[in-house]
Amino acid sequence: MKSTGKAALGFIFVTILIDVIGFGIIIPVMPDLIMSLGHVDNSTASNIGGWMLTAYAIMQFICAPILGNLSDKYGRRPVLLLSLLGFAVDYLFMAFAPTLAWLFVGRIIAGITGASFTTASAYIADISEPEKRAQNFGIIGAAFGMGFIIGPFIGGLLGGFGVRVPFLVCAALTMLNFLYGYFILPESLKKENRREFEWKRANPIGSLMHLRKYPSISGLVISLVFIYIASHAVQSNWAYYGKEVFKWDSTHIGISLGIVGAMVGLVQGVLIRKTIPMFGQEKSIYFGFLLYAIGMFLFGIATEGWMMYAFCVIYCLGGIGNPALMGVISNHVPPNEQGELQGALTSLMSVTAVIGPPLMTGLFSYFTHKSAPVYMPGAPFFLGAVMILIATWIAYRTLYKEKHPSVPQQTT
Repeated sequence: MKSTGKAALGFIFVTILIDVIGFGIIIPVMPDLIMSLGHVDNSTASNIGGWMLTAYAIMQFICAPILGNLSDKYGRRPVLLLSLLGFAVDYLFMAFAPTLAWLFVGRIIAGITGASFTTASAYIADISEPEKRAQNFGIIGAAFGMGFIIGPFIGGLLGGFGVRVPFLVCAALTMLNFLYGYFILPESLKKENRREFEWKRANPIGSLMHLRKYPSISGLVISLVFIYIASHAVQSNWAYYGKEVFKWDSTHIGISLGIVGAMVGLVQGVLIRKTIPMFGQEKSIYFGFLLYAIGMFLFGIATEGWMMYAFCVIYCLGGIGNPALMGVISNHVPPNEQGELQGALTSLMSVTAVIGPPLMTGLFSYFTHKSAPVYMPGAPFFLGAVMILIATWIAYRTLYKEKHPSVPQQTT
């Protein structure tokens, strides 16, 4: 496995990259598609888009731990291929959807099989030495970054030919990804590290309870909850915020996301391999999250489109924090439970994705609606910045107590 580790990382990087390109293509045109099918304005469309993301998250919450546990029994490769087929079907549903209801059906199908990133995380954990996991987890961020350079830019251009065209291209790219994985991607999980499938460990609640086996990471998991929810201030709102505040069209949205993706790819694909060995995982967490919070606050006060590009530098530099935190958490879990861990973390992410999109898009819709008491489209960014600061404090307290177990807990 060590001799093929670098090649395997290359395989998984390309697999995730193609998958993210397919996902990124649709973002610039999603507001226009919802507005067209629902005959609503941008403010209302953002709310509908948030609930669509929630439908996906609910199904992923239920199904991700099942697929994560199946990958611990049968290997990562077959589960990853199944998830790719699910995404292909989702994109076809969205390409031909005659109503908003059909868009929701497509999202539900994708949520059922949407374990590609979960399985990719477990794959990376399989082939990485413990001290290299944080850096190698950065490969996922780098693939996201490059995917969001290419995907949204192409999506913005394709949107000029019709809001349905990007979805058809997504379906084709995802099938290409499936074929790539089927013929090239090797299995990463050794047979001696596999275990039997157990329903009690595969149900979503049981998957979350699995995290209780490692009390030393409970605070770090809570920190992740705040980070995941806060991230939806950007993930769920970027296109709607751009249309509302700066009057961006699908092409401009695509270009802006492409620039964000380039910065994320540079940080998590290159910079993180220098900063984590230099500062260590713990300091990387604090420094990264602080930059996240500052960048998000600045997004909320931007008054001109060019400001978003400038503030992206600060925000994207915060990308060193999450892989460092994931590396710390992963190092507390044995090799034959990495798939279960990543399934549990994906379930956790799905729970926060049930909360995050409707919270952040609902906040955006409320403060941009005609009846809003105060017009404040940046409200989701302000809330996100506060949540990131809370996450930073929780991570600090958890890691401090781990290093100083004899320190008595403060009482109030």
